[in-house]
Amino acid sequence: MTDAISSLTSTGQQTASSVATSKLNTDYKSFLTLLTAQLTNQDPLEPMDSSTFVTQLAQLSQVEQAIQTNTNLESIRAQLSNAGLTNDLGLIGHEVSVPGDLFDLAGGKGTFDYVLDTAANDVSAVILNSAGQAVARIDDLPQSGATLHSVEWSGFTDEGAPVDDGIYQVQILATDPEGNTIYAEPYTKATVEGLTLQNGQSLLTLSNGGTALAGLVAAVN
Repeated sequence: MTDAISSLTSTGQQTASSVATSKLNTDYKSFLTLLTAQLTNQDPLEPMDSSTFVTQLAQLSQVEQAIQTNTNLESIRAQLSNAGLTNDLGLIGHEVSVPGDLFDLAGGKGTFDYVLDTAANDVSAVILNSAGQAVARIDDLPQSGATLHSVEWSGFTDEGAPVDDGIYQVQILATDPEGNTIYAEPYTKATVEGLTLQNGQSLLTLSNGGTALAGLVAAVN
């Protein structure tokens, strides 16, 4: 499983709170240096007004508290991210349904899903090979909208001839009673073979050669 996981994040990358903390430390040192110089060189008969320094010290303290709050939030976000990553790792080796029009045909069996924007009057699926040629058409598919429908293809052409196993493409054709086109979103079914972290999000590597964000998984088999 370790080989299936890679990360594009840099371990040496500084967080915003760590940069702010470094700057605050520099400001504190400058403040103390200036305060010491003022106290050393003040006229004992006319001592300096300390109100300005008290105000500046209070402002620095407020900044420090804000930075600490940001540090805590970054820690919480990191913990939540790690929890999500642990869940995503569990997808490796499982078949998932994600947006896409490619699916595997293996052992004469291929499955894909689709979602209709609204209910349709007629729904069909056209299967295309790697050359973009239509090899089969499946009619009379489920017509309800906003529902994930699953379709199984036996791997035979319309003429009854078997096709080779491989990766195929599906196009969903849906119309209303007036013949107007209804938007249909195809969902690919593929096995998760690996996981890559990109910008804090889990990107799944699929058996059909594609990729998908883990957050887009509609179903797990």
